[in-house]
Amino acid sequence: MIKVEKFILGDYMENCYLITDADTGEQALIDPGYESMELFQKLSNNHENNLKYILLTHGHFDHIGFVLKVYALTHAKIAIGEKEKDFLTQKKLNLSQFTMTQPLAPIDADILLKNNELLPLGNSSITYVSTPGHTQGSGCYIVDNNIFTGDTLMKCSMGRTDFPTGNDTEMKHSLHKISELTKNYTIYPGHGDNSTLDYEKSHNPYLGVL
Repeated sequence: MIKVEKFILGDYMENCYLITDADTGEQALIDPGYESMELFQKLSNNHENNLKYILLTHGHFDHIGFVLKVYALTHAKIAIGEKEKDFLTQKKLNLSQFTMTQPLAPIDADILLKNNELLPLGNSSITYVSTPGHTQGSGCYIVDNNIFTGDTLMKCSMGRTDFPTGNDTEMKHSLHKISELTKNYTIYPGHGDNSTLDYEKSHNPYLGVL
């Protein structure tokens, strides 16, 4: 089982999640998008340095902006979908050229994830699911009864598809893939409130039309 801690960061109210395996204390950090003193101090005070992964759902600036400082502190492995790696180095793709006074420095990924690839976290296991649409390499992470959906699926909404490499058709396919999951997962999105898969199947118009 895992414990989930949520941090709401930056001007775009981006959701960052620290997940901890209850048995071993091993941790993964999902989408550290903006600098956060609270989060930095929490990681700094973890003298055992249990952070194993920095997991990225996609490569937009508001989901990767704090990665390099977290990496410098913890040396956790940076993981992202294999088709999304260019977003970590190209400021036009990650949008930092247009949204930040100082565009983001390039980030080197340690792990390029394939669909359904597993990452061990203590006695738990993280499954990466490729869900392109918001960007060409967007993905979700499933751990236990939880799914971290980034900007693919949000409460009663979905992510935009009008940014570079976004694609309406791929988004529909990705949402359909999520809708076919059989568990009532708790949904932890990239922005906004948590939800459940059953609730979204009943109330989200973008799932309901599939």
